[in-house]
Amino acid sequence: MVQPLSGITVLDLSRVLAGPYCAMTLGDLGADVIKVERPGKGDDSRSWGPPYAKAPDGTETTESAYYLSANRNKRSITLDLRSPKGREIILKLVRRSDILIHNFKVGSIERLGLGWDTLHEINPRLIYLHITGYGPDGPESHRPGYDFVIQAEGGIMSVTGFPDGAPTKVGVPIVDLTTGMMAAVAALAALRARELTGEGQRIDISLLETQVAWLANQGSNYLIGGEVPKRRGNAHPNVVPYETFKGSDGEWFAAGAGNDGQFVRLAKLLGHPEWADDPRFRTNPDRVKNHDELIPLMQEVFSTRPSGEWLELFRSNGLPCAAINTLDKVFSHPQVLARGMVQEVPHPTAGKIRLAGIPFKFSETPATIRRHPPLLGEHTDEILAELGYSPEEIESLHLEGVV
Repeated sequence: MVQPLSGITVLDLSRVLAGPYCAMTLGDLGADVIKVERPGKGDDSRSWGPPYAKAPDGTETTESAYYLSANRNKRSITLDLRSPKGREIILKLVRRSDILIHNFKVGSIERLGLGWDTLHEINPRLIYLHITGYGPDGPESHRPGYDFVIQAEGGIMSVTGFPDGAPTKVGVPIVDLTTGMMAAVAALAALRARELTGEGQRIDISLLETQVAWLANQGSNYLIGGEVPKRRGNAHPNVVPYETFKGSDGEWFAAGAGNDGQFVRLAKLLGHPEWADDPRFRTNPDRVKNHDELIPLMQEVFSTRPSGEWLELFRSNGLPCAAINTLDKVFSHPQVLARGMVQEVPHPTAGKIRLAGIPFKFSETPATIRRHPPLLGEHTDEILAELGYSPEEIESLHLEGVV
């Protein structure tokens, strides 16, 4: 089956999340992704558990849930990049690759003889994608990048959480994930540019720059308005009402009005049509200014019925709303299941594992899960054979600890 990236080879030298997530995305699109890992240890995230996938007999495997989340559609080769023979193998892989992804600290990969200048000379068509914490230059370029730290330093933590509570990180490593997504977009753009110029290029992307880029309306609120945004809990800084409320049963739900027309329907639904004509609440700018007056009035009404009843009323009136689902409810949600967002994948040690599905659906060249997240070094011999190594040479490389 032809896929969008059929025939593209990705050499993934990255580890943990941002780089592996980028490589997995390209793999979902059909690229042959070769994951290069350290002999005996592999990607750091392999040991980030529990939980670990369980074998059919109920015993734990060595495959952490964290690792499994970002490494499907790849082949794994273990390789000591510090050894001359390991470097020779990597250079052979570079010659046949289209995209190389790594997240070594600034200067580290150059000391291994695998920097951009060297590899570009070997393969001028190579797209060289370097993911760092802070970028390859500037006064902070030497610092290692960690998602949690960047959430703090890049500003998102300052606007996440309730005003009377502590600054709060997002519940998933969102900076790593979005950096991986941005990196995948950049790699695809570089493939298109290569079609036009015949040349590959270097791409630098950092966790800090990615986080700053998607501050979006909050960042623009400061840059345009000049006022530093504060933590507002679940309230929206630019749209009111648009937050969480509590029903009479104590259950929270998310609801709101995205425009003035919706607010008219909402006010009527809550039994207070006069709110739509109240000069404090008539328009969204009015409601933003008078948020602290409107929301207690709404909450007083919401306290008269269970949250489930309010959700039914909101839906029947075409107003945005949702229950606040825990993940067990998310992965059994009828729409999530209908769209194939839970996939069961065969696995050599766990029998079968469940993975989140692929969010983009192509009409003619579908993205698919073709490979389970690989065991450490599972494809070492296979890849070496493709490079022309004989069985005897492969055995020797194992004995010498090169692979």
